[in-house]
Amino acid sequence: MMAVVSDTLKLGIKFDFLSITVLTLLCLMLCVPIMASGRFWDMPIETGEIPPSESEFDCIVVGGGPGGSSAASYLAMEGKRVLLIEKGVWPRDKICGDAVGGKSLGHVEALGVKAKLESTPHFRVTGIVFSSPNGSEVTVPLPEEDVEKMEAGYSLPRQQFDWLVFERTTELVLENGGSVIQGATVTKVFDTDGKITGVEIGIGGKRGEKRVYSAPWTIGAGGYQCPVARKIIKEMENQELVDRMHYCGGYREYWDGVKGCEGNAGNIEIHFVDSIIPGYFWLFPLGNGRVNVGIGMVLGMMDKQKKKLKPLQADVIANHPLFKERFADAKMVEGTGKGWQLPFGSPRKGEKNQPRRAFAPGALLVGDAASLVDPFSGEGVGNALVSGEMAARHVIENKGGEAYQEELWAVLGPELTNSFKMQKMSRRKWLLNWFVGKASRKPVIQEMMTEMIASKEAQENLHSKWFLIKTLLF
Repeated sequence: MMAVVSDTLKLGIKFDFLSITVLTLLCLMLCVPIMASGRFWDMPIETGEIPPSESEFDCIVVGGGPGGSSAASYLAMEGKRVLLIEKGVWPRDKICGDAVGGKSLGHVEALGVKAKLESTPHFRVTGIVFSSPNGSEVTVPLPEEDVEKMEAGYSLPRQQFDWLVFERTTELVLENGGSVIQGATVTKVFDTDGKITGVEIGIGGKRGEKRVYSAPWTIGAGGYQCPVARKIIKEMENQELVDRMHYCGGYREYWDGVKGCEGNAGNIEIHFVDSIIPGYFWLFPLGNGRVNVGIGMVLGMMDKQKKKLKPLQADVIANHPLFKERFADAKMVEGTGKGWQLPFGSPRKGEKNQPRRAFAPGALLVGDAASLVDPFSGEGVGNALVSGEMAARHVIENKGGEAYQEELWAVLGPELTNSFKMQKMSRRKWLLNWFVGKASRKPVIQEMMTEMIASKEAQENLHSKWFLIKTLLF
């Protein structure tokens, strides 16, 4: 089985950076609350009895999103007795990315979910539209081979995706003697002489019935406010949990009837609108006429410019010449306007553990809890699945947390660093205008951008000044 796990990691990493930069910038994140009824992902998930207090497990996993579900599944497949704790209760919505890219698909298949996922409604992404502040626009097709093999990526509600993954994880965990708890808030993370040993939960919220569980390993997968991350970063390391220069603010709404977003396959859109720089505005179709519409910006940049995302988005929709007509007959889905934060995996100056500490004795962090969101695209699902598998393997092999941190950055660090460079480049309006304008007129640049989606070597060219000068000027 470990060979399967390792092969899955390699497969996942193949589709890095612009696979997400493009596929999930493609989705600077968002999920769509599912409005219709009768679909299985609208149904509750039965997780069985809550184990008695003082029960012991091989590993406790806090958080049932993609990262936590990935870790719990891979552990269960190796026969480990896992306790999976999820704060929400299915069906539940999550404000996050609505894209499932190439990096994710290897793990989705290994966990036994891919076929079922493909049988549900989704939007097949075939290309990405970019526009610059001056209105120049270019369409970049995703690699034809990936599109034909249905490996380029999908856009679908996170409620739908997370339901499928969590349900499968529940099956695996219960089959191997573990337990799954929904609707439980972790109220304490215990440590003994600096080693994390277990958790206290409140069933039904912080003030609910208290139960205590222990394990030699705890995996924190509870998002940007994960209690295990707070224990490690704030209490044990005495550092700020939220670094506003490395966190992104996002705001999303769901709209029906946006012109140019019809059908169940086609392009997602990334727009570098003048009033939003150094952020961007996106349109991600979900199929059947529904569109994920949102805006994102680094929190520190929002502070400096005193910007608020919701009114910025309203202004773009109502007044921008590229979008005013497209939204003229569209209608926002009531109650879908929501904001959230994303912990970027951008490298921190002077930090030994990059992008930030993701371990303590007896504990590992994965996904958003480990600050692994792509700094340019905002995509986090792929890195959550990758880190979940990696953490499970390190628990199975009983390796130390330092070894996990080193492998995590060795595997994901190059693409996260590249992405951070691109994020900084995108803050320059003149560069965006120049590049997109040239790309719209030169097929060779469009071909280069398509290649960069699938090739790490090609991505490196973007940061070569000589390459850019040669390509853009000649």
